[in-house]
Amino acid sequence: MQVVLLGLPGAGKGTQAERITAEFAVPHISTGDMFRAAIAADTELGREVKAYLDSGRLVSDELTIRVVQDRFLQPDAMRGFLLDGFPRTLPQAEALDATLQEMGRAIDAVLFIHVPQEVLLARLTGRRICQSCGATYHLEFQPPQHEGICDKCQGELYQRPDDTEEAVKMRLQQYAYTAPLVEFYRDRGLLRQVDGDRPIDEVYADVRRLLLEAQA
Repeated sequence: MQVVLLGLPGAGKGTQAERITAEFAVPHISTGDMFRAAIAADTELGREVKAYLDSGRLVSDELTIRVVQDRFLQPDAMRGFLLDGFPRTLPQAEALDATLQEMGRAIDAVLFIHVPQEVLLARLTGRRICQSCGATYHLEFQPPQHEGICDKCQGELYQRPDDTEEAVKMRLQQYAYTAPLVEFYRDRGLLRQVDGDRPIDEVYADVRRLLLEAQA
């Protein structure tokens, strides 16, 4: 089973990915993981990736595709995969199709976990972290017993700079690539949209049903 997972930050992709990989026995492949693995292996490919990241540049489409192709050849990906964070652009999506075609494989489904941006904003800006022990809370979903105070160590809670409303809005804007990818895969009949603004178990029930249908 070959699956692509799409969704904006805060949509719950990571949570759903954990459940998918556990039940369907496919590796969760993210670009970040692939880049770190390539760098750790100190291959020529890894050194090229490191040069991009060390200079503060985004890794090019061409190099990202080469890293993905290399990852697909590893034993655990031969039975399938769950791609997260790739493709990010239309050229990457087209290159992914070409790569899989060469390997005699194809994408079975593209899951798009959709959550309204105002809900994402609330999810991402509500996080608070303890300065002393690092415990994480959420003002709406997992609030501390006493405002601004950690339940575990009574340390002071704070908001990370990248969790402020302004920072989160900028992060969401950077993911504008999702819209053309959604249309790209919808046109190919592969897109399966899931309402992510529900309890985790309800979202996964839909995800599971759609993946089983894609396998049938």
